[in-house]
Amino acid sequence: MKKIEEVLNEEKRRLADMAPPPDFEARMRSALDAKPSIKQKRRNPYVIMAAVGVLCFMLIGYNYNALAFYGKKIFGYEEIMTGTMKDLNDKGMGQIIDKKTTLSDGTELIIDGIMTDPNQLVMYYTLFNPQGLEDSLDYAFIGDEITGFLTNAHSGGSMSKVNDAGTEIKGTMYFDPVSPFSKKLTLHFWQGEEHREGSITFPYDPNKAMQTQIKQSIKETVKVDKGSVTFKTITATPTLTVIEGKMDVDNFNRLHFGFEGVKLMANGQSIDNMGYGVQSTFNGSKFDLRFDGLPEELHSLELVFNEFVGYQKLSEQIPLGNNTHHDLEGKDLWIKSVVPTERGIEITIETDWNLLLDGVSIQSGDKVTPLKTTIGQRLDRNTDKFTSERTMVFDTKSMPEDLLIEGFHYVKNYNHKIEIPVD
Repeated sequence: MKKIEEVLNEEKRRLADMAPPPDFEARMRSALDAKPSIKQKRRNPYVIMAAVGVLCFMLIGYNYNALAFYGKKIFGYEEIMTGTMKDLNDKGMGQIIDKKTTLSDGTELIIDGIMTDPNQLVMYYTLFNPQGLEDSLDYAFIGDEITGFLTNAHSGGSMSKVNDAGTEIKGTMYFDPVSPFSKKLTLHFWQGEEHREGSITFPYDPNKAMQTQIKQSIKETVKVDKGSVTFKTITATPTLTVIEGKMDVDNFNRLHFGFEGVKLMANGQSIDNMGYGVQSTFNGSKFDLRFDGLPEELHSLELVFNEFVGYQKLSEQIPLGNNTHHDLEGKDLWIKSVVPTERGIEITIETDWNLLLDGVSIQSGDKVTPLKTTIGQRLDRNTDKFTSERTMVFDTKSMPEDLLIEGFHYVKNYNHKIEIPVD
């Protein structure tokens, strides 16, 4: 056993000392950009396996030093850094860049530093113009994407603060993660009122990227009224925690609620929700939920599926009258007015802000007229809750006797918990 350990240690030292060829990136890029659209020939599988093995060996050797970490603190951002990002910066987890260029209006753009990990890249930048900056940042500078070797990272948000004199902005921009094989990166941006394209290239040291803390499967599915939601993986890095999954929910977009009712709990405390994204696919949708970084000492981790869009089926026939209240399976419906107009019959109603009626029509004798459109939605705050007032328009001149409702979409309590092992 001792002999084996010595061999392994020797191999580890050899890999650590191994450096990539100086033109490694250029050669890889050249290989990828090449256009050998030649009909592929059947190759000996052993040759292919050997080639893959050599390539993997080269990549492992090339990336081995990324396991080390040497960082620095980024200064000047104390007022806009909060929570996890401030803690990481205080611990010197940033990478100093200090690269500058001049925008079309004479404003100086300085990339002060970045923080990177497998979930995202955070950029810290300064805009300075002694003559004063544009009133709107959109007219001066908009970060678009970062490119580099095997990298095409899109912007995912930003935050900034202008000084009292209006001559300097300190800001942060968030991008998709960049490749650990990139040695230089290019920020692409739009500048000026004409939104002219600009760019600035700066060096990047992947050895200073922070490493993944947790990456594991979840594989839990929650059944909801109109489909299902499956949580597949969790990836936690120092700056961000990302939960990925897929869903097939017919009425997900009927309410503006999304995943606000899904919480991540660590050691019994809620982790700040940083947003979510949804992408349509041919068999449903993929999603990612983004939360703040996890605490260093982690004893328990739990995903709480509290609230999500639901559906209540109805078969209601409601006599119409001004200023009347009705109970829809425990939900309030106020009918405020029923009036004929040039557009047809208009019925103004009020419900909870997150309730949407479905299958609505009006009846006059044997004639049934479906809802044409809804106009004039207005949110109000009544005592302890928000309500939505809007007017439903029906394409008919006949005064109706009844309002017919087949169901409603609403925010439903599911109260489902998923424990995620942390060992």
